[in-house]
Amino acid sequence: MGSASTLDYCDRTDIGRRRSNNQDSKAVLAPWNADQYAKVGWLFVVADGMGAHAAGEMASAIAAEQVPLVYGKLAARSPPLALRTSIEQANAEIHAKGQSSVDLKGMGTTCTVLVIVPRGALVGHVGDSRAYRVRGGRIEQLSRDHSLAWELEDLRAAGEIKHEQVLRDAPKNVITRSMGPHAQIKVDLEGPFSVRADDVFVLCSDGLSGQVTDEEIGLFAAGLRPREAAEALVGLALIRGAPDNVTVIVARAGEQEVTRASAGGEPWQLTEGATSQVDNRLPWRMLGIAAASLFVALVSASFVAGRVGDSGTLRGGVAFALSAFAALAFLGSLLAAILGFLVPPSSGTRVLPAGKKLGEGPYRSYDCTPGQPLIEGVLQSIVSSAEGLDGAGRSQAVAGVGRAREKLAAHDVRAAVHEVAAAIAVYTRSVEATRAGDPSGAGPFRDSNRSALEP
Repeated sequence: MGSASTLDYCDRTDIGRRRSNNQDSKAVLAPWNADQYAKVGWLFVVADGMGAHAAGEMASAIAAEQVPLVYGKLAARSPPLALRTSIEQANAEIHAKGQSSVDLKGMGTTCTVLVIVPRGALVGHVGDSRAYRVRGGRIEQLSRDHSLAWELEDLRAAGEIKHEQVLRDAPKNVITRSMGPHAQIKVDLEGPFSVRADDVFVLCSDGLSGQVTDEEIGLFAAGLRPREAAEALVGLALIRGAPDNVTVIVARAGEQEVTRASAGGEPWQLTEGATSQVDNRLPWRMLGIAAASLFVALVSASFVAGRVGDSGTLRGGVAFALSAFAALAFLGSLLAAILGFLVPPSSGTRVLPAGKKLGEGPYRSYDCTPGQPLIEGVLQSIVSSAEGLDGAGRSQAVAGVGRAREKLAAHDVRAAVHEVAAAIAVYTRSVEATRAGDPSGAGPFRDSNRSALEP
């Protein structure tokens, strides 16, 4: 991207081992120069569609197309407002499409969006696709799963669920929020999170997070370049059966993406205000109240003055009290009128001052430091899956596992991670060769869902 950015990324999607079509979609909106990065930044989208026939695939494709389009038009004004608006408008379009046909009714999709701008990283989120940040040997989940499993975990943490069996028996694939089924959608906004050089951000559908642990995602994202990491992660999901579509985006930040927030920076607008112009019209209502109050005060005062001798009577007391009250009303309404003229009306717009953050993320954090137990768990999966390969493929995979273990024994964990990725690639190539003869022509790392806005 020239001087626009030093960020390196790779995106991959795969149909998986059991699905007949890919309902995942992804998109990348990249800045074309430094000025565009300052105003709009980077945007990454992962969407996992739901619905019969082609409905889910269509829903996720709409999200991947509309979110970058809308965000790109509005981001220069306020990135978080643009992010929320883009997801809400995409939801409205998906919902309208679902209402247009019986076959499409109820269509939906998850949508997780990562935006990287000079002030930091923002996440917009609906559903159970995920956004992570990998830094310093830890992987942090920046988004919260909108799923039954997470809701039950929250209830357990609050002490409302006492029996672990409830959690074990709960279905893992039930989501509590998605784009499309309803005309209105609640969007989670998180961040901005700080960005350091070599921070790695990962977006993925549950086809990956359901088969690969958070620690393993962090292991490959931190230890490999984005392209190698993305291929290794998708390959590991395939090794473990890949019952669902698998989509992942891995993005490594460079020096130009380092957060340079300023305490004196302009606040970000979070909501649309009723008006952004100063209204200098005279506050006639308050002036009218002031005039009426003055009239009552003068009349009451003249009555009291003309009935000096009656000041101790009930009538005189009431007139005096009325005169005093009217005088106070006159002064109060006159002051309100003056302030209403001098001070512009509030638009009701919410803003996020520089240095403040939205949401409560990160929600989970795990140690992903490369070590023997973590790497050995991946190697065991490779050994088990190698049994299903032909002679040459099995030999290559087993040899790769052996080299990885040799590197581990020599305490060269960095080299061991590369050997593990090479062994995974052997299995991936076998899957690709098998698919080559499939009438559908679906191969690993299929890019048919790529957004037109991607470079």
